[in-house]
Amino acid sequence: MLQEIAEQPGALEATLTAEKSKYETLGRVLRDKDIRMIVLVARGSSDNASLFGRYLLEISCGIPVSLCAPSVFTLYDAKVNYQDALVIGVSQSGEGTDINTVLERAKASGAMTLGITNESDSSMSKIVDESLLIHAGREKSVAATKTYTGQMLHFYMLANALGANHVAEKIPDYVAKALELKPHVAEFAKSHADMTDCVVVGRGLNYGNSYELALKLMETCYVVAERFSSADFFHGPLAIVERGFPAIFFGPQGVTKKSNMDLLERLKELGADSLSITNDDDIARLSSHSIMMPKEIDEFLSPIPFIIPGQLFAALLAEEKGINADAPRSLSKVTKTV
Repeated sequence: MLQEIAEQPGALEATLTAEKSKYETLGRVLRDKDIRMIVLVARGSSDNASLFGRYLLEISCGIPVSLCAPSVFTLYDAKVNYQDALVIGVSQSGEGTDINTVLERAKASGAMTLGITNESDSSMSKIVDESLLIHAGREKSVAATKTYTGQMLHFYMLANALGANHVAEKIPDYVAKALELKPHVAEFAKSHADMTDCVVVGRGLNYGNSYELALKLMETCYVVAERFSSADFFHGPLAIVERGFPAIFFGPQGVTKKSNMDLLERLKELGADSLSITNDDDIARLSSHSIMMPKEIDEFLSPIPFIIPGQLFAALLAEEKGINADAPRSLSKVTKTV
C-alpha cells in the first residue's frame, strides 16, 4: 500500500499524457450532444471518487449529476429512461457485475456510456462506448490508492472536456509535495496507535475524501470511522463527541472554511482531539494537530493532494497496530455484487 501511494505522481502524470488526445475527441462529441443529465455508477472507493465527481461536474459544468443505486436495476428490475443522459461506470477492475448491468441497461435505453477503469481488457471496457483508462499499472494492495486518485483525475479531465478550465496538470506535483509530509503523518500515527473510532469531516469538493479516508481506516486499521460534512455534523452527530475523541478534517482554503472553523471551535470547547489536513493557518490554529499542505493549492485542486496524507495515515496506523494493510481480513481485491 505504501509503495502504491508513492507511485501516484507518476501514475497521474501518465494518465494525463496518455488520455489527453482521447478527451479532445470526446469533448467535441459531448458538446455536440444534448446531455441533460450525468449518472455515475460505482461501488466502494470508486463510489467515493464519484461523489467528488458529482460536486466537480455540477459546479463546473452546470449539468445535474446523480449517483446511481445499482439495486434499482439488479434487484428491482426497474425500467429507467436514460435518453439524453451520459452514464459513467467507475471501477478499478471493470468487473463489478452490478455496475456493468447498469451500463448495459443504460446503453439499451439510449444513453451514451463511458467507463473509467484501470483495466483496458475488462468486461466494462467491452460494454461502454468509450473507455477512459487509469494508467497506474496493476494495483496489488486490497486498499485502493493510486486508482482512487486516478479516477478523480478523470473527472477533472471530463469537466474540462465539457467546458471547464481546471489546471489538472498541476496535480502530480502537488501530490509529490504531499508525499514529503510522510514523517509528520508517521508521528501522528504513532501517537494514535490505540485509536479505535473516529469521525472524518469534509465538505463540498472534499466530501468524497471524508468517505474515502473513513473507508481506508475501517478496512486497513479496523477503526470504526464515521464520515460527515461539517454542516451535517451539527445535526445530531455532535452528541458522540467527548474529551479526547478523534476527529479528522479536510480543511482547504476556500468556501468551506467558515463551516469547518465553526465546527472546530465547538470541538475545541468539547475537548476533542482534532487533526486537520489543511493549507489554512486559521484552521490549523483551531486544530489539536495539523498536516500543513502547500498554500498555493486552490480549493478546486485540493481533493487529490489532500487525500495523500490520509492514505499515508491509514497505512502507517495499520503498521503501528501490527495489521497487514495489504491483506485486510475478510476482503478481496475484486468484489462482485448484484
